[in-house]
Amino acid sequence: MHGHPAEGLVRAHATSHARVGPGRTVDRLAREAYEREVLRAGATFAEGAGDRARPEEPDPERTCFERDRDRVVHSTAFRRLAGKTQVVVHPTDHQRTRLTHALEVAQIATSIARGVGVNVSLADAIALGHDCGHGPGGHASEDAFDAYVPGGFDHGPWGADVSLADLNLCAQTLDGIRNHSWSRPAPSTVEGEIVSWADRIAYCAHDLEDAVHAQIVRPDEIPAEVAEVAGRTRREQLGHFVRAVVASVAEHGEIGMSADSAGALASLRAFNYERIYVRPESLAQSRAVVEVLQALVEHFVAHPGALPDTVVPDDDPVRTAVTYVAGMTDRFAFDLAVRDLAWDPERLPLRPGG
Repeated sequence: MHGHPAEGLVRAHATSHARVGPGRTVDRLAREAYEREVLRAGATFAEGAGDRARPEEPDPERTCFERDRDRVVHSTAFRRLAGKTQVVVHPTDHQRTRLTHALEVAQIATSIARGVGVNVSLADAIALGHDCGHGPGGHASEDAFDAYVPGGFDHGPWGADVSLADLNLCAQTLDGIRNHSWSRPAPSTVEGEIVSWADRIAYCAHDLEDAVHAQIVRPDEIPAEVAEVAGRTRREQLGHFVRAVVASVAEHGEIGMSADSAGALASLRAFNYERIYVRPESLAQSRAVVEVLQALVEHFVAHPGALPDTVVPDDDPVRTAVTYVAGMTDRFAFDLAVRDLAWDPERLPLRPGG
């Protein structure tokens, strides 16, 4: 339990033989210098403590974007993604959650960032945090909260400005989180644009894989324009689309895809929408999510005393209620509705086989 002391050092293993050669440790200053040497023009360089709303002292070991990445991973909003729907409410052990989706987006984004020679740490931080603003029950939560948020509820800005606000992240990280959706203004950094592509690549490929495993669609139903360009499996598709972005940067000097690859991705997304996202079962699930989440918001607006002491009240009681409900996991929200609102369990999104 106490390790293995020897020669003034405690080792984890009695047979440890791990050694490093001579040299100094690689602190923040060394990493910042390395970025200046190896990253290409247009990359976002880490500088000191970073551009933060509340000034901080630089970290001795980590660059500002490495620090952002670590803060996201250790945040409550990130942990709760494990209990939030990606596509299917009550996912099986092998279906994606918002957390596994974020991890897959981060893998794709960092692969592209390494391939094109830009800031991997910034791409990683944005990707891991990009969906922290999502409410329970998938994208239907945005429909539920739209009625209460001026201009509508958008998970990107909500994540940057509400869910992760207390982390004091760098402006570039928040910008990438805020604007990762294609319907938003373009992110201000190359790394942010990479995450925009990585998000779409990830969910198009893995939502299809989940649907195949759930026998919602068959592999032979994938459109020919997708299969012929990018393949039929998640592995083939991810490999193709990642290489397509890297190749386009090499050829054009900006983030994008060739017309044939982008067309295949668009066709895959359209197929998913038709066969997965808007099939009757999915629409019924969305309606059930909207009903229960709006009931929870109305409950806490009418009964602010029911909010836990940990909730910091906003000047607007409606926004306070939305903030609280949006932060819930699926299970917590549904169980709370049954317990405190006497919600009929039959009106909740069905479990598999329900």
